[in-house]
Amino acid sequence: MHKPARLHSIDMLRGVVIILMALDHVRDFFGPALFQPEDLAATSPGWFWTRWITHLCAPTFVLLAGSSAWLRGHAGGADRAALSRYLTSRGAMLILLEISWINISWQFALDIIVLQVIWAIGAGMLALAALVWLPRPVIALIAALLILPHNLLDGVHSNHFLWKAWHEQGFIPLRGQFGVLVMYPLMPWIGLIAAGYALGPLFTWPAARRQRWLWCASALLLFGFLALRSVNLYGDPDPWSAQGRGPMFDLMSFMRVHKYPPSLLYLCITGSIGLALLAAFEKLPAIKPVLLFGRHPMFFYVLHVALAHVLGNLYFQLRFGGQASFNEAGATLPAGYIPSLLVVYLAWLVVLAIMFGLTLAWDQWRRRRPASLISTLSPESP
Repeated sequence: MHKPARLHSIDMLRGVVIILMALDHVRDFFGPALFQPEDLAATSPGWFWTRWITHLCAPTFVLLAGSSAWLRGHAGGADRAALSRYLTSRGAMLILLEISWINISWQFALDIIVLQVIWAIGAGMLALAALVWLPRPVIALIAALLILPHNLLDGVHSNHFLWKAWHEQGFIPLRGQFGVLVMYPLMPWIGLIAAGYALGPLFTWPAARRQRWLWCASALLLFGFLALRSVNLYGDPDPWSAQGRGPMFDLMSFMRVHKYPPSLLYLCITGSIGLALLAAFEKLPAIKPVLLFGRHPMFFYVLHVALAHVLGNLYFQLRFGGQASFNEAGATLPAGYIPSLLVVYLAWLVVLAIMFGLTLAWDQWRRRRPASLISTLSPESP
């Protein structure tokens, strides 16, 4: 099977967003707080922007998963049946991984099932397994129909599991306190993975043409975001407003876009930044640690949550003699604990250093055993 030349810009972008994703997750374990970082009444610029920059992660992973699927099919000689089977098996594996190991890594228990980004990618792959039989322009149209109008449904509410899974974040009780918390409703995420698939041929274009397209698309998305956001007309359920606390808080209000589910404006601004970074990385030299993380995103994801959780528990036990706990009533924090961004960023660097060593070892092991069954756990793509 012929494989197209691997673009280091894709791996660099994956590496950057996996590093940012680790920052968000480390914050959960080393910097729990009684306020949400995006709550303008309680947050500070440091906490807000630390959270906001990590919005780049999920849209980038989902979009590139779609493009990687197209590249895989292209490398396989356009065998749609083989691609559909691959997407079905990979999507099912990711969903199983989400509801088992990933949930256990977050909770060190299985009190509830939380459906997050791995679920969204897995379900998106299952949907894409059916969509790949359609002409690519039709797939692009379906992507637009799932992404552009979905905020029209923001006022529709239901406790039905299918609606929660499709469009509205929420908890579905199953038995007693046990249930499913849908963090990533699927409608816009399936649209985004389909859009990534439709954009797949972009990565086979000559570099100069691809870069022009990326910069133009990035500028168009940014313009769309600014135009719609400035008038509060459409695209996000939370309108912005002047805060009366200076220009920084006004800017924070303007940029505070809705993630669960991702609003049109959320996807516009994160997509604009992601495409601009992709174009820029084609011109910039590769940074080896970032490239390494970008080539093994699933390996990083599978391990880093449990690692941050263990280290966070150890930190709280040694420093405060107890753990932070969370339930439906809110958070309980140990005596003497004050949330610290400095601690979060130092812990982030420690986690990245450990993960670099583990990922390097995994990379070297894979190079020695390229046909190993275990390599299927790491969805490296062209």
